[in-house]
Parts: sequence; structure tokens; C-alpha cells
Amino acid sequence: MSSVIKRLAGQTAVYGLSNILGRLLNYLLVPLHTYMFSQAQYGTVTEFYAYSSFLFVLYTYGMETAFFRFSNTDNKDEVRNASMLSLLISTCILSLILFVASSPIASALGYENKAYYIKWFALIMAADTLCVIPFANLRLKNKPLRYAVIRLLNIGITITLNLYFLTYSVGSSQVFGEVVNNSIEGYVFLANLVASIITFLFFLPDYFNVSFTVNRTLIKSMWRYSWPLIFIGMAGMINETLDRILLKNLLPFSDEENLAQTGIYGACYKLSILMTLFIQAYRMAAEPFFFNESKNKDAPEIYARSMSVFIAICAFIYIGIIINLDFIKHFIDDKFHEGLVIVPVLLAANMCLGIYYNLSVWYKLTNKTLVGAWIALFGALITLALNIWWIPAFGYIGSAWATLVCYVSMMICSFWAGQYFFPVPYRIGRAIAYVIGMLVICYAHQKIMSLASLPMLFSVIVNVLIIGGLGYIIYQLEIKKPLAFNANK
Repeated sequence: MSSVIKRLAGQTAVYGLSNILGRLLNYLLVPLHTYMFSQAQYGTVTEFYAYSSFLFVLYTYGMETAFFRFSNTDNKDEVRNASMLSLLISTCILSLILFVASSPIASALGYENKAYYIKWFALIMAADTLCVIPFANLRLKNKPLRYAVIRLLNIGITITLNLYFLTYSVGSSQVFGEVVNNSIEGYVFLANLVASIITFLFFLPDYFNVSFTVNRTLIKSMWRYSWPLIFIGMAGMINETLDRILLKNLLPFSDEENLAQTGIYGACYKLSILMTLFIQAYRMAAEPFFFNESKNKDAPEIYARSMSVFIAICAFIYIGIIINLDFIKHFIDDKFHEGLVIVPVLLAANMCLGIYYNLSVWYKLTNKTLVGAWIALFGALITLALNIWWIPAFGYIGSAWATLVCYVSMMICSFWAGQYFFPVPYRIGRAIAYVIGMLVICYAHQKIMSLASLPMLFSVIVNVLIIGGLGYIIYQLEIKKPLAFNANK
């Protein structure tokens, strides 16, 4: 059992390293953006990427998960061909619609003179979508080096162009100034567009080998499996990003101030970077890992052990961020610091989201994706209702708490449904102990540090001792000498 968990950890490290390193480098743009952009300009960036997350779900419609699911039981080449052909056709249709309707869409969003933003995002979505199955195929075939090189190249191009556009072109390049219509935030979208297109070019040869003759029975089975994932994905995006859109429209201030508040919320959300990066890296490794282990007679115990390790690491990351928030906050400009109060809430919300992702293995393995869709839609309704209720009264603080309530509710629902359809002996007692310990340590640390004006060196030493001690305890409990498995521990 321990060796299997270590293999998952190894795969998380392999695929996570490129994602963590890439996204970490990408997150390094946040200081540049927050220092150069006004709160409203950063709000525009936040808003458009919120919309793009919904578009990406629509463009991909769960086909990546279907690819992993059917590659485990059917001819892998047929599954890859069917997946790529399906996405190729649908991507062309959706991007054409966005191009034709770019002007009315831009006007509806309040960007009458920036219809080119819509066209750019249509191209970004197209390029990114057509890379989904080729990237998934690299993960399935365990080719981490090629995967990592292409991922990091994408991030490298994005960063380089951002630095060039925002530090050199601003105010000095008439050509690029006209391209973005002298809107400084447009440089971010332009850099994204160029990087996405170059990344797609690496996989272009794969599409030359796509056959338009497909196994109709297979593709219909894949569609039946994947279509509920659209609702799951859309509901997930409602829970993750709709608040950025609603803030602009529900706050009782001017349009400029509403965008500014959205920018503050978006910037402070970025401070949960380490939790987000770990969860994303874990998901990259966990999905194919869980499918591959599904035929193992010890699969439920493997999933339970994975969850225990996952929660322990999330608690460790939570504590590390909270006790060092006075240092981490300088990752964003001072004008965004008024929103720091939401960081602990959003960290807890992301932790619950990660637990929900772990729990969701049951409906993917049992083909109960429709039940999973209902849980996700339930969460989306909570998000929508609480944001409509709390944003006018509490602003972005209401959005943060709505996110936490949503993910806690989805986590509980998925746990109970999973125990009915696919019982897994999770260590409930230990999970609760980790969470309680996490909160107690953060609370005690805050009280100790507020007693007096302590020297910075003292704070650093205390924080290092806490992090080092927790890391050692988690390693001993979960990795080196895990206790004999018992669901009540």
C-alpha cells in the first residue's frame, strides 16, 4: 500500500513539477500586473479570465476525462482519434460563432470598443482546446519530459511577452499600442494568444494523422459519458469564478469602483497560490492514477490513503501561508491589501474543493457522472444564491464566504453519495484532527504574534520551527511509517 501511495506522490511530482514551476512562473506576473495596473484594469483582466473558464468547459465538454476513462477499456488509438476529431469539429464551430457575434457580445459585457478581445479569446480557446487530448495522451503514455517542455515553453513565452509589452512597449511602441487600442490590460490577452498558438503548433502534426472515420459506437459511448461533465464543469466554474463576474454587476457602486473591487478580490485570490498549485498538480496525476488502480482489489484502501495524505499536505500548506501572510502579502501591490481578510476563507474553500475532487473518483469509476452533475449543480445554486444575497451587503467578503459554504456542501454531499455507490473507508477521524489542528495552530500563532511588537527575526524563527515540525510529523505519520489502515483513525 505504501509503495502505491509513493508512486502517486512520484507521479504528482513528475507532472506537478512542470505545472507547479510553470504556474509559479506565471504567478510571478501577478506583482507586475498589480503594480502596473489600476484596480479597475486588473478587474478587467480578472473578469475576462473568469469568462474564459466557462468557455473552456464548453469547448472541452468533459472529453479529456472520457479519453482517460475509455482508454482504460478500449483501443487507445481509436479513443484518441475519436476524442481529437470530436474536439476539432466542435472547436471550429464554437470559435466561428464567437467571431461572428463578437461585437454584440462585447457590447453586452460593457466593452463596446473592444470586440477584438472576444475574437482573441475565441482563438485562445481554440488553440488551448486542441492541445487537451495531445497533452492527456502524453500523461497516459507517461512521457513527462515532452509534456513538461511544452508546458514550460508556453509559460516562458507568456512571461517574456508580458515583460516586453508592459515594460518596453507601453508608451514606446505605436504598433502594439494600436493593436490593443491603447488599453494596457490588452497586452496580457495578446501575450496569452501568441503563447497558445505557438503551443498548438507543437501538436499540429498529431492532427494530420486524425482519421475522419471513427467507431460510431465508441464515440456515442464517449459522448454519453462526457455530456454530464459539461454540467459538472459549468457548475464548477460557477463555484470557482462566477463571483468575479457578479461582483462587477451586483456591487452598489459605480462601474469603475465595481471593477476595482473585483480587481482587489482577484488579486487576493492569487495569494492562495501554493494551495491551488498543489491541488492542480495532484489532480493531473490522480485522475489517470485512479483509473489505472480501479482494477486493483485494494483500490478503495488506496483511495482512502491518498485522501489522508492529501488532507495532511493541504493543512500544512494552509498553515504555511497563514502564518507567513505578513510576508506573502507583498506579492501584490499595497493598494490591494485591503482584501487580505478573505485569504484564510478562500484557502479553506480551496482545500474543501481539493477534497471534493478526491471524493469525485466514485462517480467517474461507476459511470454515475449524472449524479456527480447534480451535486455540482447543487453547489452552483448555493454559490449563485449566496452571492446574490451577500455581495450587495458584504461585498467581496460575502463572495469568499459563499465559496466556502458551497465547497463544504459539495464535499459532504459527494462523500455521502460516494459511500452509497462506491464505498471507500476514508479516515474521517484523522481528517477532522488535521483540520482542527490546522485552525488551532493558526489561531494560536495569531494571538502570540499580536501580544507585542516582536522582532521580525523572532517571527521568522517561529514560523520556520512550526513549518519544519509539521513537515516532520506529516512525513512520519503518512509517508515513512503510516499506521495500519483503519477508517476510524
